[in-house]
Formats: sequence, structure tokens, C-alpha cells
Amino acid sequence: QVGLSMGTGTSVAKEASDITLLDDSFHSIATAVMWGRSLYKNIQRFIVFQLTINVVALASVLLGAFFGTELPLTVTQMLWVNLIMDTFAAMALASIPPSADVMNEKPRKTDDFIITKAMRKNILGVGFCFLAILMTLIVIIKQMPADLVGQALTQFFTIFVMLQFWNLFNASVFGTNHSVFKDSRHALGMLSVAIIILVGQILIVEFGGKVFRTEPMNFMTWVYIIAGTSFVLWIGEIYRWIKRIQKKD
Repeated sequence: QVGLSMGTGTSVAKEASDITLLDDSFHSIATAVMWGRSLYKNIQRFIVFQLTINVVALASVLLGAFFGTELPLTVTQMLWVNLIMDTFAAMALASIPPSADVMNEKPRKTDDFIITKAMRKNILGVGFCFLAILMTLIVIIKQMPADLVGQALTQFFTIFVMLQFWNLFNASVFGTNHSVFKDSRHALGMLSVAIIILVGQILIVEFGGKVFRTEPMNFMTWVYIIAGTSFVLWIGEIYRWIKRIQKKD
């Protein structure tokens, strides 16, 4: 519990309270609560996105070794993935403006763990689906002729990044039933970071060479990978649309 007092209140009331409202408006404290809750939710979204990448990346490398294939992701590729995870994702999720919807949520307990049950389900569920896709690709790559492995591993790396790319949009609305495209300010901030990630991935694949163990891909391969991995976003949109309908009923 937090005690509040007005700026024009008595000195006794001010001393007994935890917070003094200098402008004598309870709207100020409501705004502060909204910002605090929104910031907390953005941190949770970042954790969901980050842990999903970590689970998938570590499991892919570990299981790839058991399958006896060449290292699915190199150290330099992982550095790029971590740059996406720690820098660009933080920029995107931190740019999400506060939402008044958080004021409709019940107050959480001070000792509540920041990773909720819903977050664990999302991390494990999405992570398992991504891992199943990537392991299938690894099995296919293992059966390929040696001269095609380089191109296949480049496509594997790009598919891995693009799965996380689309999942970033879903993570940005985690904890709500809103569409990614509902708020223009939200969409613009996410789009700006998404363009940086996409351009960076294209440059690494096309010009990374031996440093990133990549080979250039033709235009249609890029189209197939980007369009094919976008199912991550559309499944998320359909799921949230169904939840909105159920809430109305």
C-alpha cells in the first residue's frame, strides 16, 4: 500500500504519506501507474522474445551436434542473432507507447515472479514449433550433396532469423488481444526496427562470405523464405482475433 497526500494538505498528512501530489491531481498518479504497468509489460515482452530465441538457438546447435551435421549456426551468426535480440528487439519493444488498457488489469502481488504462466507457455510452445521446423531442415541438409550444403546452411540461417523476425511482432502485443496493426504509432516503431533487421540480414547473406559462412541467395529464394516464415505473424493475428471474438461473446 502507498499513502498519498495533496500538495496543499497539512504537514502532518504529507509526513505520513509516501507520495505527495504537488499538482493536487490524482490524474497524475493514475498516469504514473499506467506508465509503470506498461513498462513492466514491455519488459515481459522482451523476456518472452529473448528466451524464445535462446531456447531455439541453443537447442538447434545442441541437437544439430547429435545429428552429426555441420554446426547449424556459427559464432559470427550467433553474434548477429544476439545483436537482434539484445539491441534491436530492446529498441522495438521499448518504443511501444503506454496503453490505458493496463489500467483494467488487476494489481499484481509484489512477490509475483516476472515470468508468468502465460509467458512460459508462449516461450515453450513457440520455441518447440520453431525447433521442429529447424530440426526438419537439419535432417534434410544432412542428406544433401556436399556442394549444396553451403547454400542450404545459408537458407537455414536466414529462416532462423526470419522466424524470430516475425515473432518480434507477436511479442510486441503479448499480454493483449490486440492486432499488431491496431496502433499506428506502435506499428511505425516496430516497422522501423524490422526494416533495420531485414536489411542487415540481406547484407550479411549477400556480402558476409566466409566471415558469416553465407552464400548469396537469388531474389525468389528471399521471397519464398520471407513469405513462408510470415505464417508466424498470421497465426498470431488469427489467435488474437479469435480471443477478441470470445471476449465479446
